[in-house]
Amino acid sequence: MNKRQTRAFFYAGTGVCALVFLGMTWDTHRQIPKLTNESKLTSEVIQGKRVWHKNDCINCHTLLGEGAYFAPDLTKITQQRGAPYIKAFLKDPSKFYSEERDRRLMPTLNLSDKEIDDVIAFLEWVGHIDTQGWPPRPILVSGSAIPGTGIMGAVAGAAPSNEPIALGQALYRASPPGCFACHSVSPGVNLVGPSLADIAATARRRIASPAYHGASKDAAAYIRESILNPNAFVVVGPTFSSGGLSLMPAGFDASLTPRQIDDLVAYLMTLK
Repeated sequence: MNKRQTRAFFYAGTGVCALVFLGMTWDTHRQIPKLTNESKLTSEVIQGKRVWHKNDCINCHTLLGEGAYFAPDLTKITQQRGAPYIKAFLKDPSKFYSEERDRRLMPTLNLSDKEIDDVIAFLEWVGHIDTQGWPPRPILVSGSAIPGTGIMGAVAGAAPSNEPIALGQALYRASPPGCFACHSVSPGVNLVGPSLADIAATARRRIASPAYHGASKDAAAYIRESILNPNAFVVVGPTFSSGGLSLMPAGFDASLTPRQIDDLVAYLMTLK
């Protein structure tokens, strides 16, 4: 290739790359309103963002992969935990975490009810941004690894087979739905929600209790009911419920398919 051909190749290559770059930039800007749910950018969301920055939440937490790594990533916190949990948590974090057990302690920020509602609106908006899989490995909100106990958190992965129990176990460990983030499968270890160890036997006892007024007739039906309608029977506890309502998020009937719920129930029925 002579000098003239080299020069032409350089100019042509540069021109093509520039056109590709401009095209990709234009396409990115074209999709931003849809990817970021711009239509849902309400005044509450904007005010919640101000509260977030005013209290320097980014110094400990990450959002969309940005921020400090002292505390969990909160990109999908509203889907993982639900608004009632977040509201109760922000009012008094000490009910949910202890420095002795978890080696961390969320400070009480003394936020007003309006500030808490605005922060939740902001986090809800963030959670529905289409990040196209970013960050690839966010820090999950989970208390399933308890220091000093030998109890380790769940590790997400593909199911080893297509059997319902294996599929249910993989789903339990996945995020979403993030069951492991709130529930331990170890006896006597309560995280945000009660332990699910031997949940089948627990379910049978609750159905037989005079306090139970749900529609379930057997353990499997009770577990299904608890997933789809957490308020059918409220387990009372400082981190389990508030104001007579369960802090477990609702909506799994929309986010999970009937087959997934069947698999999850099949797995939970095996826990001892």
